[in-house]
Amino acid sequence: MSISDAIEQVEDADVAVAKAVAPLQHHPVTEALGQLSEVADQPPMFALGALVLGAGVLTGRPRITETGLRLLAAVGLATAMKTVVKQTVARTRPYVLANEGRYETKLLGPVEKEWNSFPSGHTADAVSAARAVARVWPELRVPAYAAAAAVAAIQIPRCAHYPSDIAAGALVGVAAEALTDQFLEGVARRVEPRLQAG
Repeated sequence: MSISDAIEQVEDADVAVAKAVAPLQHHPVTEALGQLSEVADQPPMFALGALVLGAGVLTGRPRITETGLRLLAAVGLATAMKTVVKQTVARTRPYVLANEGRYETKLLGPVEKEWNSFPSGHTADAVSAARAVARVWPELRVPAYAAAAAVAAIQIPRCAHYPSDIAAGALVGVAAEALTDQFLEGVARRVEPRLQAG
């Protein structure tokens, strides 16, 4: 099977799922959960990271400070990475398919909201944040990952994203947090000996 055949099969499956869940788009539960998932949008995520970082600094608690720093860095990198992909791959959102019967993809196409379905930024941010929190607080791994999964899952019935958008967003989130961790660990290895020597 060629790559183009595989992509076509994924797209066909995505479209089938979007059509199947379209009737749920305006259900009160879908809309309520969709609104809750907006916490994973960029402004709230950056605000959360800044609040956690500030709380850690003000209370003198290094673990909380590290959590805020990792949240800000991971979400920032995830946002940058997903933005590059969105500007490269234009794909109409499922609500365009549900409401207008139109599905299109283009390389380097329009960047308007209705065209930037791929990948899911909410998922990328939620996954990167969950992994950042779990990195510092392993005991919070399960609720952090469950929250990220819930944010990702509701994007499908609310017709904001296709399943492959969610998968790609999750990969972006994992990659962003892993790169953030490598960078921060590298900085710590260089700084700690100087602090101990001083």
